[in-house]
Amino acid sequence: MTAPLRLAALAWPVGQSEGFAASLDQWCEASRAAGADLLLLPEYAPCEDAFASAGGDAAAERDAAADAAPSLVAAMERAASRHGIWIAGGTVLLRQAGSGIVNACPLVAPSGLVGMQQKHCRTRFEREAWGLSPGGLPSVFATPWGVIGIAVCYDAEVPPLVRAQVLAGAWAILVPACTDSPHGAARITLSARARAIENQCFVAVAPTVGERPGCESLDVNRGTAGLYGPADHGFAASGIVAEQEADAPGLAVATLDPAAIARVRREGAVTNHADWPQPAVPPCPIIPCPDRSA
Repeated sequence: MTAPLRLAALAWPVGQSEGFAASLDQWCEASRAAGADLLLLPEYAPCEDAFASAGGDAAAERDAAADAAPSLVAAMERAASRHGIWIAGGTVLLRQAGSGIVNACPLVAPSGLVGMQQKHCRTRFEREAWGLSPGGLPSVFATPWGVIGIAVCYDAEVPPLVRAQVLAGAWAILVPACTDSPHGAARITLSARARAIENQCFVAVAPTVGERPGCESLDVNRGTAGLYGPADHGFAASGIVAEQEADAPGLAVATLDPAAIARVRREGAVTNHADWPQPAVPPCPIIPCPDRSA
């Protein structure tokens, strides 16, 4: 049986960074102190300093973040190795040869980069202000805790994308998020809870929170760090496993047991996972874990 995963989902306080690497070290230390095996960062949190260096112009902020992407991923690799923790690293902006810039979440093990999950569906800001390219379809990742998926922010609002990951074996979905209004924050939280119910899986959300005046890309940030499960036998009636106060920085931490997911799929009052129609999306590739002993 696959071991439970102790997961920390971070509400990243925008405007309080001491530099990404230094801030990441602090949050890794706090996560390890809470017993976490994996730290989930929010969408765009690693890019904050690069955005802020570009003077408030959206296109310039995009380009600065894309320039910084290799060093940001390298900082995650160093932190994961130093602290002995896995990091789902929010997102970075990646230049793709011949296909523009995509938004992607690195998954980093203590032994190094496992892979990237690109964001498939772009928001209007990402399309119209930044001109980002759409990312590829979902994949899933083999880890020491079994197969997990990553759905970057808006992708979590699109049920077939998450469903494809669950059908490929994912029992937990990680959602790095960045929204600038209570409406956007509600869409992400409600979508995460809905995906957890309809797929009988765990879904974790890590948002940016706070304000950074003069930074077009992260000026205002709203959200709630939370971990959610099926609202069924063995879980809270609300489906909430752990949740921070809305718009408050810090960690939502809980132990997620894949055995609880297997049990509710067998014995739940409803069998959402089995009763879903098959989505018209291709199967997810499984990206292997490079070091199962890490």
